Amino acid sequence: MSEKFIIKLKDLNLKQIADSGQIFRMTEEGDNCYRIWFRKHTTLVEENDGEFTFHCSEDEFNNVWFDYFDLGTDYSAIKALADEKDEYLKNAIANGFGIRILRQDLWEMIISFIVSQNNNIPRIKNSIAKLCALTEDGSFPSAEVLSKVSVEELHSYGLGYRDEYIHRMAVKTANGEFVPESLIGLPYEEAKKLLMAEHGIGKKVADCICVFGLHMLDAFPIDTHVKQILAAHYEDGFPFERYKGYAAVMQQYMFYYDLENSKKVPKK
Repeated sequence: MSEKFIIKLKDLNLKQIADSGQIFRMTEEGDNCYRIWFRKHTTLVEENDGEFTFHCSEDEFNNVWFDYFDLGTDYSAIKALADEKDEYLKNAIANGFGIRILRQDLWEMIISFIVSQNNNIPRIKNSIAKLCALTEDGSFPSAEVLSKVSVEELHSYGLGYRDEYIHRMAVKTANGEFVPESLIGLPYEEAKKLLMAEHGIGKKVADCICVFGLHMLDAFPIDTHVKQILAAHYEDGFPFERYKGYAAVMQQYMFYYDLENSKKVPKK
């Protein structure tokens, strides 16, 4: 019989995280049951009224998934920073109460967010699933594996113009010309600048990599959704100073809220 570890957790909702746009390999395998991956590790997680069942040993939960879900961070305290007068942000936080910034693999985030540019979530997930099919165990392919895949084959995965960006990044990384790990521990602005020096990485993609691959929570990715939010609710600018160190968390609440609201708008 496979091992299970059961724990009560607050400020965590699997569906909200799966739909939040920060992760593209979190697949629903039943009601409130998701498969998650981190490097060579994979497990199922079930959620039931604040109780979470991890289909792994307690040691694996403590060594892998505790950090992956950022469970050492008090998200209740972050939510409490919200300005009482900011009704939009308060509503966004209430709507996405269970969102956390996952601590995902840096290399996977670099490629995933290159794939994400000018793209939609279902197509991103489909392309990344095809990339993961390159490995025998279904884990995300290393730079060495990806560097051996031709641009033509990458194009067949529905990557469009991004195929060249991915191929170039994989080859540079496999050859040691680009070292993702060298970004770890750098100041946010410096890491962002180095990322933007790479072919195919613009400001928004660099910010996403900083947040989701490097856990730099002063980054604040701005896409079409966020631009519209800022224009509609923050005419005088978003109060970054108030949320210093946690701007990315607030961005996720707002981004998810906007995504969910856009689903409710009837199509003409």
